Amino acid sequence: QVQLVESGGGLVQPGGSLRLSCAASGSIFSINAMGWYRQAPGKERELVATITSIGYTHYEDSVKGRFTISRDNAKKTVYLQMNSLKPEDTAVYYCNAQIRISFALPTPGHYWGQGTQVTVSS
Repeated sequence: QVQLVESGGGLVQPGGSLRLSCAASGSIFSINAMGWYRQAPGKERELVATITSIGYTHYEDSVKGRFTISRDNAKKTVYLQMNSLKPEDTAVYYCNAQIRISFALPTPGHYWGQGTQVTVSS
């Protein structure tokens, strides 16, 4: 079984910062891309940022220059540093990872965390 466990959400004032973490555990052969998505009330889930296994990153336009995604492959963990937070960043943030559970299975599966609430409000 593979699990993704997120942490680091909470309530923060506009202009503040938060750091999200997501650790993968279980039967893991390798991890390809990892990423963060978010879903605000009444809206569809959207991509926030992704990072490949060798560190190439991609950001949604509204978070460029404010959010930074990184990963520690040894710890099987991905991070999202969020600075200059705005009320419109309020959402449940989900971690996603493309994971191979076996050498015999070349196609990675997509796994999701349970989500962590981020609320930006004064």
